[in-house]
Amino acid sequence: MAIRELPPNLVNRIAAGEVVERPASVVKELVENAIDAGASRIDIVATGGGLGVIRVTDDGSGMDKADLVLSVERHATSKLADDDLSRILTLGFRGEALPSIGAVARLSIQSRARGAHEAYEIAVDGGRKAPLKPAALGAGTRVEVRDLFYATPARLKFMKSERAESAAIADMVKRLALAKPEIAFSLANGERTTLRLEPCPPGLIDHGLTRLGRILGEDFVADALAVEGARGEVNLEGFAGLPTLHRPNAAQLYLVVNGRPVRDKLLAGTVRAAYGDLLPQGRYPMLALFLTLPPEEVDVNVHPAKTELRFRDPNGVRSLLIGALRDALAKAGHRATATLSQAALERMTRPDLGRAPEAQNAGRYHVAYTRERRAVGFAEPAQAPLSPLAEPSGDTRGMQADHEQDTAHPLGAARAQLRDTFIIAETEDALVIVDQHAAHERLVYERLKRAFANGGISRQMLLIPEVVELDAEAAANLCAASGELERLGLVVEPFGASAVAVREVPSLLGTFAVKSLLKDLADELAETEGEQGSRLIAGRLDRVLSTMACHGSVRAGRRLSPEEMNALLRDMERTPFTGQCNHGRPTYVELKLADIEKLFSRR
Repeated sequence: MAIRELPPNLVNRIAAGEVVERPASVVKELVENAIDAGASRIDIVATGGGLGVIRVTDDGSGMDKADLVLSVERHATSKLADDDLSRILTLGFRGEALPSIGAVARLSIQSRARGAHEAYEIAVDGGRKAPLKPAALGAGTRVEVRDLFYATPARLKFMKSERAESAAIADMVKRLALAKPEIAFSLANGERTTLRLEPCPPGLIDHGLTRLGRILGEDFVADALAVEGARGEVNLEGFAGLPTLHRPNAAQLYLVVNGRPVRDKLLAGTVRAAYGDLLPQGRYPMLALFLTLPPEEVDVNVHPAKTELRFRDPNGVRSLLIGALRDALAKAGHRATATLSQAALERMTRPDLGRAPEAQNAGRYHVAYTRERRAVGFAEPAQAPLSPLAEPSGDTRGMQADHEQDTAHPLGAARAQLRDTFIIAETEDALVIVDQHAAHERLVYERLKRAFANGGISRQMLLIPEVVELDAEAAANLCAASGELERLGLVVEPFGASAVAVREVPSLLGTFAVKSLLKDLADELAETEGEQGSRLIAGRLDRVLSTMACHGSVRAGRRLSPEEMNALLRDMERTPFTGQCNHGRPTYVELKLADIEKLFSRR
């Protein structure tokens, strides 16, 4: 078959398959054009999930007659004046968007060049261009797209529901608005305005949270940490949420490079690595980061959608991101998200669906359950407990706190221990409930990491080696990794075909169930799929240390003395990342006294 050149209309439809994936892609391209035109205000209307009408109006520089005609020609652009693809300073540059949209929809563009006395309109219907004609427009440009994909009906079958497409459009507008806080944006669905953002003053760190609060929510504003860093000519600034403020997907992970919102896998993976063990499995942080670097150091011409990047020095960018994020998270210390308090209060006032109807009607402020339901509360008058190292006697249950004790500490002074699991502490304006196991687990974990980084974890010898029976494969895996385990403070050696003898253990762990730890470590090693023991240190160090910390921390059900409780609180205040345990769960909840008073109608 002879080779032939495809007709321009078919070429544009093929290009539309990459550039115009869904209605949100059209909104993205049109808004980027408005931004590149120097607009200070951009108004978007999208009906029917964008499949009915998309209208984007801006007050930018506009176009004269000649430019308007060229704007719908393939690969015609005003954004590469020197033809240099290595220094791209605009959001758009390929000249594909408008002809691609015009090939699959009914497109009309009205524009008036700044300072001109007349406006003009050009229309493209399924690839067919209409003659230029005069239009009534005050200033800037108005682009209207109707019946998207009517010329390619097969594409319509792949569209999602109107609600899903509208949500994608809203997300796209939010990402562009976040990248350009100096521009005012509005988004409407034809019936009402769903988003309105006024311009922010210059200065991201000083003023950026105003817009971030409208996009990521007020919860993020309350728990946002300022992030700043620089490496050569690469600068980073923005805000990151506390680790306890997380979401089930990466939808609220906003990354902007040189003013361009991106969904780059390198950056997203780097962010997840920076949070590391601070997040629960399968959860994602909330953040907005802005990376600025010389345009020749990044290639945005990777994909027609222009959301993927290639960096000339990816390792340098990765190092900067991880370092700046970890610094910000470390400075947060023991802070946990403020929304935990509100969630706890809401649960207190929400009816328990599992209770009998008469119990539900007992009153909105019924907070404590009855003893028959094993209530979490002060069952008896608080008394001083014995040291956990001694055998308890009599009916010692709680602790009569010394109310002269200092409550000025961030986590306050310990007042009681509930169910031998939760520490109740009092600050000057709040009640703090601490999960003793989760908190101590993080403390032990951080100590193990510091010890390992400083040359190795100190060991203590067992007077009588403990023999642990395992299956043959588990015992073989542990013995194969014995050299690596020794660096972690655990000395094991073979003891028959299906057992190991433990001779030394990490001194930081104190007294713990050696057999249980060995079984969990064997499971971790089994997941290396037969690789050498060095894999344990190279790729699974955090998980192994976390497993050790879990076994070496104070357990739920262990009674603590007042001194031990307060020592735990002070350690939490001094140690970074103690707002969450090794698995990403919160270690404490703070209930403001003012909110507690509202529960009882005292405010």
